[in-house]
Parts: sequence; C-alpha cells; structure tokens
Amino acid sequence: MLTGARSRPGTRQRGVVLFISLIMLVAMTLAGIALVRSIYTSNLIAGNLAFQQSAVLASERGMEAAIKWLENNNTTATAATLYSDVPAQGYFSSRVGGSPVNQSWQDFWDANLVPVGVVSVAADSYGSGNSVQYVIHRLCDKANTSPTSGNYCSLSPQTVGSAGSSHGSGVVSLQYSNQVYYRITVRVAGPRNTVSFTQEVVAL
Repeated sequence: MLTGARSRPGTRQRGVVLFISLIMLVAMTLAGIALVRSIYTSNLIAGNLAFQQSAVLASERGMEAAIKWLENNNTTATAATLYSDVPAQGYFSSRVGGSPVNQSWQDFWDANLVPVGVVSVAADSYGSGNSVQYVIHRLCDKANTSPTSGNYCSLSPQTVGSAGSSHGSGVVSLQYSNQVYYRITVRVAGPRNTVSFTQEVVAL
C-alpha cells in the first residue's frame, strides 16, 4: 500500500530560518534608516545653532556702530542732535512707539522701523553673509525735547547705597550721574533665514 509523501523535518527548519532571517533583515533596514535620519536631523540642528550663534556674534558690530554714533553726537557741540529724531540714522528721541505691542519684533521691525530708515551696517567681516541693522531709542517720554524740559527720561542714579563689613553702610555719590539711558536694538539676518534680535541699554 502506497502512502503519501511526507516532508522531512530539515525542510521545515530551513523554512523557519529563512522567515526569521527576512524579519531580521527588515528590522536592520528600518534601524539603518532611523539612524541615517537621526544623523541628518542632528547635523541640521547643529548647523542651525551655528548660524544662530554667528548671527548673535555679528550683532556686536551693530552695537559698536550704534554706540559710536551716540558718542559722536554727545559732545558739547552736537548734544542737541540727540534731542530730536534722526530717522535716517535709526535714532528716535523717545521710547514712544519703540516696542512692539501684540506683535513680534520682526513684524514691528518691518512695519514701523524699516519704512523710516533703519540704519544698515555692512555685512560682518567674518564672511558669514550676515546683514546687520540697528535702531536707537532714547528712553524719554517726549520726542524732540531736551531731558530738562518737563520731559521724563530714564536716568542713571545720583547715589547708590553701600553695605559691607569692612566699610560699613551708607550712601555713595556717583561720579557720572543723571546720564540718559538709550536702548539699542540690533537685528541680524543671516543664511537659512536666520534672524537674531539683541538689545542693550547704555547711559550717556
């Protein structure tokens, strides 16, 4: 009597090994793709951080240019220049309209500062392609008025309190008092649409 053909155990085992090998191959392929994507994302983030850091460093040129302009116009002969708006030089003699309300600094910059002539500084010397701009606001309530004409301005203090175990405590008069505060805002635009805003307050 003839019986049906039977598969040998070895044949079944080779089929199971092939199936497991295919699963492992798919898993390794997916892991490789995930690793490549992870490396690409890390490089992209690192590149963006580098551009952002470059933009922040470039803002120093805008700060120095703004401070130099203030110093050049803070002499005895030119002090009156700082009492009035000079839009062509990015200077405003009051804080009014100097800060964005319910909008980003970028939107405020484009809508309110660029149309009146924000100063543009040459691209930074490091060759990274950054474009630097700045604007200066005198921290006073009224524009086109001297600080002493009923115009409240933010001024440096005349005295400061001191405390210490060796010298005791008391009040110290400052050598340079009643200096007017100015706020400098620098915008740096760089590669990959990188935009950085930096602010600094100085007293003159």
